[in-house]
Amino acid sequence: MMGPSHALSGAAAWLAGSWALDQFADYHQTPLMIGVGTAMAAGGALLPDFDLSGKVTTNQGGATVARTFGVISLFVAEVIEKISLGIYTATRQSRDPRRDHGHRTFTHTLPFAALVGWGTTALAAHYGKWAVVGIIFFMAGLALRGLFEKWAEKAGWLIVTLASAGIAWFTAANLAGDRGYPLLGFAVGAGCVVHLLGDMITKNGVPIFWPIPTGRGRMWRMIGIPNQFAVKVGGKTETVVLTTAFTIISCVSLVGLFAPVLLERLHLDVWAAK
Repeated sequence: MMGPSHALSGAAAWLAGSWALDQFADYHQTPLMIGVGTAMAAGGALLPDFDLSGKVTTNQGGATVARTFGVISLFVAEVIEKISLGIYTATRQSRDPRRDHGHRTFTHTLPFAALVGWGTTALAAHYGKWAVVGIIFFMAGLALRGLFEKWAEKAGWLIVTLASAGIAWFTAANLAGDRGYPLLGFAVGAGCVVHLLGDMITKNGVPIFWPIPTGRGRMWRMIGIPNQFAVKVGGKTETVVLTTAFTIISCVSLVGLFAPVLLERLHLDVWAAK
């Protein structure tokens, strides 16, 4: 799927999960925690595509996520793409095809999702508030780039960077550390998993079983739904049907999370006025 669809799917999944936890597990989050988790999941849902690099010297090409912070993020994407290709080449078996790029390899696996989720939590827990500022800055930038693609393209990477810095500073100053820090890693990891599921319904699939050999000389077998049912990247099924579905899920989840609280406050205010 395309970047905006990935970001919206990550946000929808986090909001729906937050509503389910609120209703059935009595796990309540503050509005700030819900907002941070949604941004982290939306950004995390773009993170696997950092293996699709562009041209650093001309600030062109690459996936949506690679263009978030201009030349800097394009350079990071190129490094990650080369590392992913190196992991693929080092672990490929006899019938895995040769590749000249690393897209949809290591960063499109469950170990990568687990690694970035664990790494995010460990980084925030070990280095504290400043690490949280950096993490939220980076992931908020990805979320802005994905959820508001047209605005981000028009505003440019510098405005996106400044907006991300403002979000990070405000959030880190108000986010509780006891529940907030583990939340960051879990949200990022969940976003990555949602990305994998999204790519699995497209024609090319993802190597979801890596590093488990799948037999017949294959380590990097692409797993997805049958081609006749696959979603065309950028087609109407993605841009209209799925986008509408993700938007509805997000809106319904938000209503489910906040409407009861608002109604209760309204009821109390009415009684107080009497």
